[in-house]
Amino acid sequence: MTIELTALVIFVGVFALSALRNAHLGVLMFAAASGVGLGLAHMSIDDIVAGFPVDILVLLVGVTYFFGIAHANGTIDRIIEAALARVGHRRVLLPIVFFLLTAGISAMGSPLGGLVMAPIGMMVANKRGIDPMLMALSIGTGLSAGAFAPTSLFGIVTYGTAQRAGVDLSPLVLFAVAVVINLLLLAAAYVLFGGSQLLRRNGVPATSATSVRSEQLVTVDSGGPAAAAPAHESRSHSASSPDLLTGSERKPFAGNQIATVIAMVGLVGTVIALSLTGRKPDIGVLAFAFGAVLTLFDPESAKKAIPRIDWPTVLLVGGIITFVGVLDHIGAIDMFGEYASHIGVPLLAALFICLVAGLVSAFASTTGMLAALVPLALPLVASGSIPGWALICAIGVCASIVDVSPFSTVGATLVATTVDEGQRPRMTRLLTRWGLAMVAVGPVLLVGTLVVPGMVL
Repeated sequence: MTIELTALVIFVGVFALSALRNAHLGVLMFAAASGVGLGLAHMSIDDIVAGFPVDILVLLVGVTYFFGIAHANGTIDRIIEAALARVGHRRVLLPIVFFLLTAGISAMGSPLGGLVMAPIGMMVANKRGIDPMLMALSIGTGLSAGAFAPTSLFGIVTYGTAQRAGVDLSPLVLFAVAVVINLLLLAAAYVLFGGSQLLRRNGVPATSATSVRSEQLVTVDSGGPAAAAPAHESRSHSASSPDLLTGSERKPFAGNQIATVIAMVGLVGTVIALSLTGRKPDIGVLAFAFGAVLTLFDPESAKKAIPRIDWPTVLLVGGIITFVGVLDHIGAIDMFGEYASHIGVPLLAALFICLVAGLVSAFASTTGMLAALVPLALPLVASGSIPGWALICAIGVCASIVDVSPFSTVGATLVATTVDEGQRPRMTRLLTRWGLAMVAVGPVLLVGTLVVPGMVL
């Protein structure tokens, strides 16, 4: 028992040390896993390294490379321009459009890639008289929904870890749960932050009062959100960044961009078709296959996509899961499950784990929480009293919907890209309340709608 507790304390301590020193968690975790494995568990190096999730590595590298090509050749920009140009002055649709666009980009490997929509969305909110809180939540919920796609990081880590542990969780079911929950949260945001006013004024051009600060435009480069730019700087940039809403100067899709769209549709369609026929698609291999075709078709963009491969996340997930493998070997995970089962009521244990996922994720790495908590919840699943797919879906979504907290990367970016500086204190205050509310609302909502029906049926 002492060895198991010592290993768990070291596991938690590495998280704390990484936060205090701002050091890469995955690197520290891998080194600590090796030390604990050799020193406490008396494992061989081969056994320790065998815990490294090669299948998840293939998924992450393949997917981020494939969609890196789509970013590099401008396909993503063209899709955004085409979508926004069709909305025009129908302001009530804009938060929904930004939800969909952010979800689409977030589904392309890295959820934080969806943050490229933050400066655009907050600028559009300012120009079109939309409450910046509504726009921020549309982007935040879109990012969370897309992050659980079979081709994106949260989805890969969550269902990949579950399948490695023998839990039958369909990636499409996980994605569907995330989309539905985040759409419900978007509907709540409409009710709370001016959706009814937008509906009454739908189709009416914004008044000059709502456009006073529209001269202060925000630009986005391929690397992510940038700070607000002064009006004279924005005007000099306008030649290469036309008004995305009016579609002026919008260029048609080039040949390589059309090929990329076809490949994107082909990748998603293949994954869905294989899943519906009862097969388990290897999304990483499929992404490499479609990426190889695009590499031959557009080698220059393929070269630019190489640096977009998400190696930091590969190290993060790999280090944590390797340590979890060591914990599993020495029985620490079973011990954690026994403590959870001592709560007495499995439903309360499920609520407790989801609460921990949300609370910690509001201040720390969501990816790290998913990689750590999903395996720790498996003993509760093994008891047979809790449906595994439902609990793992609940943990994943609970860890994600709190990310709009201004203490996380997502929330901080949404506050920083709010055009009206006078609104930023209000945004910080409201996003803090929303994020902390999700810590409590998420477990109740997810456990109530997924775990309870699964236990009854």
